[in-house]
Amino acid sequence: MSNKLKLGIPKGSLQDATIALFEHAGWRIYASGRSYFPTIDDAEIECMLVRAQEMARYVEHGALDAGLTGNDWVLENQSDVERITSLTYSKQSRTRVKWVLAVPEDSPFEKPEDLAGKTIATELVEFTKRYFAAKNIPVKVEFSWGATEVKPPTLADAIVEVTETGSSLRANRLRIIETLMESETQFIANKAAWADPWKRSKIETLSMMLNGAMDAQIQVGLMLNVRKADLDKVIGVLPALNSPTISHLQDPDWVALNTILDNSLVRDVIPKLKAAGGAGIVEYPLSKVVL
Repeated sequence: MSNKLKLGIPKGSLQDATIALFEHAGWRIYASGRSYFPTIDDAEIECMLVRAQEMARYVEHGALDAGLTGNDWVLENQSDVERITSLTYSKQSRTRVKWVLAVPEDSPFEKPEDLAGKTIATELVEFTKRYFAAKNIPVKVEFSWGATEVKPPTLADAIVEVTETGSSLRANRLRIIETLMESETQFIANKAAWADPWKRSKIETLSMMLNGAMDAQIQVGLMLNVRKADLDKVIGVLPALNSPTISHLQDPDWVALNTILDNSLVRDVIPKLKAAGGAGIVEYPLSKVVL
C-alpha cells in the first residue's frame, strides 16, 4: 500500500464541526465550492467529502482507508469496519444524538407494540426494521427523503427520527414514546488499511490528536501561587486531571501550582481556591490534552 491515507470527511450536518475539530487537532482542511475533494495541509492524506450515511460502506469496501461517521450509520449498514475511537460531537453540541420513535401528541399510541400493522417513516430503515422484528411487532417501514417530522399522521403513523434537543419534534407537535439508540461520531477504518503498518500508524496519530483536541475544548488550565502552609487546603478543593504540578518559587514559603480541570467547574473552583489561600490565579485555554 502507498504511503497515502484516503480519509473520508462527512458531508452535510457534521462537515463544519469535523473540519473545525481537525483544525484544533492540527490539520487544516479547505473545502470550497462544489468540490468533493477538499485540500488538507498534510501531503500524506487525501480527503474526500462523503455523506455520513454512506461513509461506512465506502470504508468497508476500501474506497476509503478511514473516515468519520455516526455509529448509527455503521449499524444501519452493518458495516464490517475497525472502530478506532468514539468522538462525541454533533452539529449543535458535544453530546450524543438519539434516534427516537415519535408519534403525534394527540395519537393513541403509547408504546411500540401499539404500532402493530402501522407505517413508520424514517431514514434509518434497516435498523428500524430489525428493531421491530426483534420485538415481533409487524410494521411497514418506509424510507423518508426528508422533512420526516411533518409526515404523521397523514403520510405515516409514526416516525423514527434523530434528535439532539427534541425541539424540532416538539415544534411539530410530536412526542417520543421510545428511544431506539444513542449515537455518536465514530472514527472508523478499513480492515486492510488497519493491517498496514504505515496506515495504522497514521490513523492512530489522527485518533490521538483528535481526541486530544476534543478533551482540550472542555477543559482549561489553571495556574496559581499558594503558601506552603495552605497547600493541603488548596489541593483539597482542586479537582485535577492527575496530580497537580507543584513548582518551587524564589520565596521558600510559596509554591506554584498548575493543573487541568473541566471548564464547567471553573466558576465554582476559582472562588474556593481564593478562599483557601490561592493567589495570582490564572485560567488559560488548552490546545490539546493527550493522556
